[in-house]
Amino acid sequence: MSDEHRKKRRVYDHPGHAHFLTYSCEKRLPLLDSERTRRWVIEEMAATRHRLGLQIGAFVVMPEHVHVLVRCPEGVSVSSVLGSLKRPVSANAKAWLAEHEPGWVEQLTVTRGGRRTFRFWQAGGGFDRNIWEQKTLAEVVDYIHANPVRRGLVEKPADWEWSSARFWVGMEGVLEMDRIG
Repeated sequence: MSDEHRKKRRVYDHPGHAHFLTYSCEKRLPLLDSERTRRWVIEEMAATRHRLGLQIGAFVVMPEHVHVLVRCPEGVSVSSVLGSLKRPVSANAKAWLAEHEPGWVEQLTVTRGGRRTFRFWQAGGGFDRNIWEQKTLAEVVDYIHANPVRRGLVEKPADWEWSSARFWVGMEGVLEMDRIG
């Protein structure tokens, strides 16, 4: 498909709105199925929160995608948040794979316009939905937390270590959450 026929993703960076973001691994491969890669994702959430003043209200790291509910401070775009969350994980993955499993570097390298690029994440901005109603916010948090249950990975949301569900039920989690809403 040529670039001019691609749908352009609309992004609505309304100050004060929460954003439900989803970003997926290249070819929907389960590249986040190891503790190592999941930790990279969590570390970047913490670093991005600190660096950009982001609020994180909920998240789940699944084997091939990530859901995160954020509120950006005024002047910080969703695109810059996604770049901050994704780029370092991709760089860590490329470095680790180059040393330990070089065949994967080649498998995750694509050619576009004569340029070869390592691609850990699917191209584009993923899915972005503005949330401004309290009821919708609660529904999105429930949806995020239920992901591992729907997939049969665990019986209860708080059983999945790589989710904010543990934090919200008072258990120790991998990342503290912010109240959004």
